[in-house]
Amino acid sequence: MRITGIFEKAVPVASTMRNAAFDFSEMTTSVVAVVTDVMRHGRPVVGYAFNSTGRYACGAAMRARFVPRILSAAPDDLLDEVGLIDPEKVRKRMMLREKPGGDAERSVPIGTIETAVWDALAKVLDRPLWHVLAERFCGGTSRSTVPCYVGGGWYRPEGDLAALSDEVKRHLQAGYKHIKIKVGGVAVKDDLARIDTAIALMAGADHLAVDANAALSISRMHEYAEALAPYGLRWFEEPCAPLDYRAFATMAKTYRPALATGENLFCQQDVENLFSFGGFRRDRDILQVDPPQAYGVGAYVKMIERVEALGGARARIFPHGGNMMSFALVAGLGLGGCESYPGVFAAFGGFADGMDVRDGEIALPDHAGIGFEAQPALYAIMRELADG
Repeated sequence: MRITGIFEKAVPVASTMRNAAFDFSEMTTSVVAVVTDVMRHGRPVVGYAFNSTGRYACGAAMRARFVPRILSAAPDDLLDEVGLIDPEKVRKRMMLREKPGGDAERSVPIGTIETAVWDALAKVLDRPLWHVLAERFCGGTSRSTVPCYVGGGWYRPEGDLAALSDEVKRHLQAGYKHIKIKVGGVAVKDDLARIDTAIALMAGADHLAVDANAALSISRMHEYAEALAPYGLRWFEEPCAPLDYRAFATMAKTYRPALATGENLFCQQDVENLFSFGGFRRDRDILQVDPPQAYGVGAYVKMIERVEALGGARARIFPHGGNMMSFALVAGLGLGGCESYPGVFAAFGGFADGMDVRDGEIALPDHAGIGFEAQPALYAIMRELADG
């Protein structure tokens, strides 16, 4: 098995939504195709990935450093003992001559390419990626369904409570039980009205989470914490800047319900610092590192192992992303649950056709690889890239 080509394309996310930190009007993502020499049905097996949502396309770094390093390697240097592509060897090749530190600058392009390599490998093995991960890292055991919650409640141009109410109703009718909405983008009293509107339609406040997207000042963070604490929400996400461990630790001491963070952490050292200096509470807080933005699948496995060594639990790891990539890792590695973005982010939101929600859970699909081929709009973008 050989890698014969790697291609990247920047694609607009095409959304008018906003959170408390920014809007998505300029947001792009990098779509990657890793072409192999393995033929199936008259076509080469191709692995695909994209760098999730919330970070811009990163093709320049891919084209300048990481793709040339892979393609210039001796083919056998990237193979495992049975002649298949070894994603860890590919990742190490991409890290050649990289200076320690500054992880966010390279973790996203490396992680996206590495995830596409895993997709290709799983397809060659003719198994779902979640199945391959369960075999390699969990003794072959996996659950039959994955808990899934909606990441929604965005600040849309209309911005009224009726629109939020309609959105919550749609998600509940679709089978979801847990929902997350945005806070921090309006006055506290207005966000509380949004929270009350959502809770009134749900089974209880513990079924609702809120997300400030790291946009709050210290004073606003404490103002929100005081207002939110009585609700007993499922979690309060990114109440402060991602690397402000002191502020997060202060919140952990004064805000009793669960906090969540990690979407904007990009390596194992960031997570270790959160556990060591950020006051992360192993018994309730939620870790949300995004796999393709944090060096990819292999690095995520090692991060999980380190989290467990530090007293954390897989049940409280909910990867950011709301896509088939994060779904595969949750299913294969036995993590707490998956985010979902139904009806947003154009082709990049949601899951494969037929992955319906029932009582807050989604059954595991049987598509080989990650399963992008069962997302028609997204696969059309990906296949066009691979076909050149």
